[in-house]
Amino acid sequence: MFIYNVTTKVDPSIHESWVEWMKNTHIPQIMDTGCFEQFQFVRLLEIDDSDGPTYAVQYKADSKANYNLYLEKHAGALRKHAFDTWGSKIISFRSLMQVVH
Repeated sequence: MFIYNVTTKVDPSIHESWVEWMKNTHIPQIMDTGCFEQFQFVRLLEIDDSDGPTYAVQYKADSKANYNLYLEKHAGALRKHAFDTWGSKIISFRSLMQVVH
C-alpha cells in the first residue's frame, strides 16, 4: 500500500471555503481518477496555526503503478485547478509513503 500525502497550509481568509471545496470538489475529482482506493482528510493539531490551519489528505493506492498513473495523467491539471482557484492563499507539499508490514 502506498500513501500519497498532500499537506496544505491554508490562509485564514479562505479557510471555510477551502475546506468545503476540498470535500465537495477537489477530493472527489482525485478519487474519480480511479488511481486511489481510499482517502482520509485530517487537520493537524498541536501546531502553531496563527497564520492559518494546516490540513493533510492521504490518498491510498494499492500499487506504485497507480500512483505513477495519477502523476502522469491527472496531477498536473488538478494542481493547476487548485492554484487557479486559490492562488497563493494555500501552500502545499507532497510526499509518497509506503506502508511497512
